[in-house]
Amino acid sequence: MRIDIVTLFPEICRAPLSESIMKRAQEKQIIDLHIHNLRDWTTDKHHVVDDAPFGGGQGMVMKPEPIFDAVEDLKKQTSDAQQQSPKVILMSPAGRRFEQQMARQLSREQHLIIISGHYEGVDHRVIEHLIDLEISIGDYVLTNGAIAAVVLVDSIVRLLPGALGHEQSASDDSFSDHLLEAPHYTRPADFRDWKVPEILLSGNHAEIAEWRKKQAMKRTEQNRPDLLNHPAACHPERSRRIPRR
Repeated sequence: MRIDIVTLFPEICRAPLSESIMKRAQEKQIIDLHIHNLRDWTTDKHHVVDDAPFGGGQGMVMKPEPIFDAVEDLKKQTSDAQQQSPKVILMSPAGRRFEQQMARQLSREQHLIIISGHYEGVDHRVIEHLIDLEISIGDYVLTNGAIAAVVLVDSIVRLLPGALGHEQSASDDSFSDHLLEAPHYTRPADFRDWKVPEILLSGNHAEIAEWRKKQAMKRTEQNRPDLLNHPAACHPERSRRIPRR
């Protein structure tokens, strides 16, 4: 998969995406990651990317010209090598709320071009005529979309084959079947008189899987009861999974 991030703050993206699993995914050529400065597509002396909004109002709005030029240029660069057209994404608090199932869908794409917004947002003609999907990572507002772009990339890349150390790790994550993940424990089995549940030490994989299913339901009910309304929240296959060691 190729991923292009277009942002005003490349270093915000570069640092976290150069560590841990994201770093290894690039070294193993699972992803081909490119981080671009939007100002490289400006044509004026001062590399201006924003202007005051028509009709008045607070803040500045990102201009359409450099964004269109950046995306169209990146599409030309990769058109011969890609079988699919790139999916163009805008990170915006006004977009669709990001969730695990969307991450899984995006992980099947060959090429993503991610635009990180800033200021009061982007000229709406970008949304109307250029992007394929507008995404928000939550019901809150960040200083800029570069941080959101990193979150998006991280959640997608870890779903790609070979990115994680264990092939089942991603399928066991919270939200994968609309439940939060069950609690995990490791050594020591007795820490400050807080003991690991005996069932996890039993070696009975069927009973452990059933315990984890019940704990996942309990944890979801406590922290995210809204997830239990989803028809897939009680998927029976969860109880048949072989637990990780």
